[in-house]
Amino acid sequence: MGLFDKLRGKNDEQPSMEPTGSVQPAAPVPTIQTAPITPTEQTVPIAPIAQTAPTVPTVTTDEPQLGQPVIVEPVQYEPASTVPAQVIPEQTLPVQPAPDQVLSPVSAAPDPINMTATAAPLAAPALSNMLAIGDIFTDAFIHLSEEAAKIITEADGSEWLALPFGQKPPYEQVDIIRSVGPSPNAAVSMARLGLTVGLQAWVGDDPTGAEAIQHLKNERVGTEEMTVEAGKKTSYWYVLRYGADRTMLVKSEKYTYQWQDPAVVPDWIYLAYIGEDSWPLHEQLADYLTRNPSVKFALQPGTFHFEWGTERMAPLYSHAHITIMNREEAADVTGRSPDSIHDLAAGLHLLGPKIVVITDGKDGSFASYDGKVVTIPNYPDPAPPLDRTGAGDAFASTIVTALAHGETMETALTWAPINSMSVVQQLGAQAGLLDQATILSHLAAAPANYQVTELPAGV
Repeated sequence: MGLFDKLRGKNDEQPSMEPTGSVQPAAPVPTIQTAPITPTEQTVPIAPIAQTAPTVPTVTTDEPQLGQPVIVEPVQYEPASTVPAQVIPEQTLPVQPAPDQVLSPVSAAPDPINMTATAAPLAAPALSNMLAIGDIFTDAFIHLSEEAAKIITEADGSEWLALPFGQKPPYEQVDIIRSVGPSPNAAVSMARLGLTVGLQAWVGDDPTGAEAIQHLKNERVGTEEMTVEAGKKTSYWYVLRYGADRTMLVKSEKYTYQWQDPAVVPDWIYLAYIGEDSWPLHEQLADYLTRNPSVKFALQPGTFHFEWGTERMAPLYSHAHITIMNREEAADVTGRSPDSIHDLAAGLHLLGPKIVVITDGKDGSFASYDGKVVTIPNYPDPAPPLDRTGAGDAFASTIVTALAHGETMETALTWAPINSMSVVQQLGAQAGLLDQATILSHLAAAPANYQVTELPAGV
């Protein structure tokens, strides 16, 4: 596993798969400021520029919220003026085609780059039927000038990104992407696809954390299960973009991961990448799933889940309704040869999951359920991918969302590659996430070979 995968817990090939003590909720919710982010740890000079993300509105406790985060200790911010919440006009979505019309050809394929769903209008809180759990980050994408940087290849084939030492090389632009990570990406994806979803994640009591929470609220993701740790910073990463590739400067903050029983038992729990100090939370989660057998558990393992090993992770696999990972990860978990999808799927089923999904990069994806193994190709890219970050998160979360909506596994498998295709056409893991109507529009324009087929035995 490469250095990037270890630090981020993700494989970004399309569509690949990557409080201290007792928690006391604060009575008043701290006012969220919109002060500019001033990272204290920075290895690349960044001049202030206009950010591409929308300005975060100031929020006061007099306005209805989508759920308030848990505050470990009261956090004091300077008072801020009250700004009315941004109202986003409702979209008029096309009527969803009936199931027997989904694969009917249409005269012209839609343009995915211009079909990205806008977050639905803010609404009053509702009970969550999906709870996502995992770490959250803010990414600063720095687009380097290809004239100022270069790649050095060593004799062993390893590559290094090089910049002039002691000088001031120019960069082209910076894009700030808030509230990212496998679980936040999944939560936003699920919300856009119509689920009521909450996120259990950890941030510091800094402006970056406040902005991350506000971004989630703007996307209609519930934040009542989130924890703000007093005196901590929110994880902030720098992504150096050189051509179509990227190098990430990462620093994951340390948090006190402590499981909290949600106020309402969710229909589903979705677990993805989370920090290496979070094992006690996993034990508490396994206990919660034992106490609440009605909850369906979806597991998209991250770096440390694989490092902890299959034996230690056995209680989580045994509770899983579905698990999603790539071919190499499945071989690592099962100890079986990666040559046979049938064999890998059988090995994963022995651990407990009823549904197994295995992704294989350019060769599409596979799923095992109801005694059969099937495959589906990737949805064709309309243009070369701009950024593969989050393709796997879009894929996994879309499958789980379709199942939560009561769709069949076959339908779920046709939705997921479409969302992955759209994500890689835009910068960052969330800009390209689609709503259900847009996915169905793409599905209606799919090529004839875009369908679920049974995988022959022995493959």
